[in-house]
Amino acid sequence: MKKYQIELKWAIIFMISTLLWMIFEKSMGWHDVLIEKHMSYTNFFAIVAISVYTFALVDKRKNYYHGKITWKQAFISGVIVTLFIIPLNPIAQYITHSFITPEYFTNIISHSVSTNKMTLIDAENYFSLQNYMLHGLIGGTLMGFATSAIVAFFVKKL
Repeated sequence: MKKYQIELKWAIIFMISTLLWMIFEKSMGWHDVLIEKHMSYTNFFAIVAISVYTFALVDKRKNYYHGKITWKQAFISGVIVTLFIIPLNPIAQYITHSFITPEYFTNIISHSVSTNKMTLIDAENYFSLQNYMLHGLIGGTLMGFATSAIVAFFVKKL
């Protein structure tokens, strides 16, 4: 496990960053009064996510590989970060929707129905904790692997 200490540390940092971002979104009103902005503005979290992966791979390069790392080593490290994040994601979703913004689903369902983007049944099925956990696992895995591949290209140092 010592071999993957750096990846575990950065997965935990990623989860904390996610929760802080949710607090930020909530404070900006994107979960209630400005919910129509949420779909666009939530994408800015990509900057945070890419930054965390970059810091993780630079940390691995510096403190495990003694300043040199191949693309493959960096990519594998990023994948391991992602594999540690995967089981943390449902926990972050639960904390977010139970404590940080428990009214989010009600608000987004109302918004989706009132703007004729979805029927009530479709909105209730789509905007649920279970569905967000599932999408977080699938989307998070795919995005984590893709981010790992891209960031590894820029972090490699021979």
